[in-house]
Amino acid sequence: MHADRTSSPRRSTPPAQGGTPARFPTSVDAALRAAGWQPGRWDIRQAEVWADTLREHTSPAGHRHAVFPAAVEAWAEFGNLRVTPRGPGRQIAPATLHLDPLHGLHLARTLGDLGRTLDTHVCPLGEETDTQSLLAIDSEGRVYTLDHTGDWYLGPGIDHALTTLITGVQPARLSTG
Repeated sequence: MHADRTSSPRRSTPPAQGGTPARFPTSVDAALRAAGWQPGRWDIRQAEVWADTLREHTSPAGHRHAVFPAAVEAWAEFGNLRVTPRGPGRQIAPATLHLDPLHGLHLARTLGDLGRTLDTHVCPLGEETDTQSLLAIDSEGRVYTLDHTGDWYLGPGIDHALTTLITGVQPARLSTG
């Protein structure tokens, strides 16, 4: 599988005072802040609880979750947020999100299979609540969504993925080739 990375959201905000670019476009920043996120948010205790829960879970067939720093860091900063974007999306409807990795607790085999295909480890990140699509992150920090229509690449990191989801940018479909 490979990801077509041609469709990437662009920052729509001017550089912040002092010349540093804003981390998120204005609409993404507003949706995240409305959900309770703020710069510096860091709940490592909750992230460790999720890591322990995922590590301890074994499917009936013996499949286990991989847990790694990129996932724990994403959970610490964005975990438990319920994000509800406002307005239309650029290409598709913006995604309503619940960033809780336990949405993928019973999908250890599915995530393991995706990880083997991509030659990495993959761990749950949360869910698109309107569609029940699973959000997942790999050991390099790349983010994906898995749904009944296929597997999709959301971006090279959590910031890019959240921007894609919240602004309604069409993600790239993972394909064999």
